Amino acid sequence: MEVVVRLDVVMAQLKVTGRDLARDIGITEQNLSLLKSGRVKGIRFETLAKLCVALDCQPGDLLEVIDPSKLKQP
Repeated sequence: MEVVVRLDVVMAQLKVTGRDLARDIGITEQNLSLLKSGRVKGIRFETLAKLCVALDCQPGDLLEVIDPSKLKQP
C-alpha cells in the first residue's frame, strides 16, 4: 500500500497558490512543495489540520491510500 498526496489537485481546484497557502499555514514554500510532491515520509497532524482549515477540506481529500499492484499498467 502507498499513500498518495493529492494536495496539488485540491490546490488547483481551488486556484490557491503555493505562496499564499504556505503563508496562511505558517510553513515555507519549499516545505509545501515537498508535501505537494509526496517527497516526505510524514506530516504532522497540526500541519494537516492547518491545511484542511485553509483549504476547507478533510484529510481524506488530501491523502489517498492506493495499492500499486491494482493500478493498470500501460
